[in-house]
Amino acid sequence: QVQLVESGGGLVQPGGSLRLSCAASGVTLNYYAVGWFRQAPGKEREGVSCISSSSLSTRYADSVKGRITISRDNAKNTVYLQMNSLKPEDTAVYSCATYSSPYGSGCRLTHYDSWGQGTQVTVSS
Repeated sequence: QVQLVESGGGLVQPGGSLRLSCAASGVTLNYYAVGWFRQAPGKEREGVSCISSSSLSTRYADSVKGRITISRDNAKNTVYLQMNSLKPEDTAVYSCATYSSPYGSGCRLTHYDSWGQGTQVTVSS
């Protein structure tokens, strides 16, 4: 059974940075694509970024391109989301999710199977 635990959220000033972590247990993350999603109060959940099982393919939402980088450390069974130049509109609960994906496949921002509980990111002065 896949378990995902996010960490690294918090309060940061506009222009600041945060690195979120998504630690997996119960599975070897090597065989899974991983995505990060966010949901702000009153808004629909938004796919932020994903990374393929091979790490060769990544995708980013237009709203975060150039400011956010996704990466993974399979040895630690963890995926990271480095967020720079944060804006107040980035405030949301950020969650990671996975689905089983053959090595060499890309990644998608829809239809994930397992989800973490999320971590709050607040960008405010």
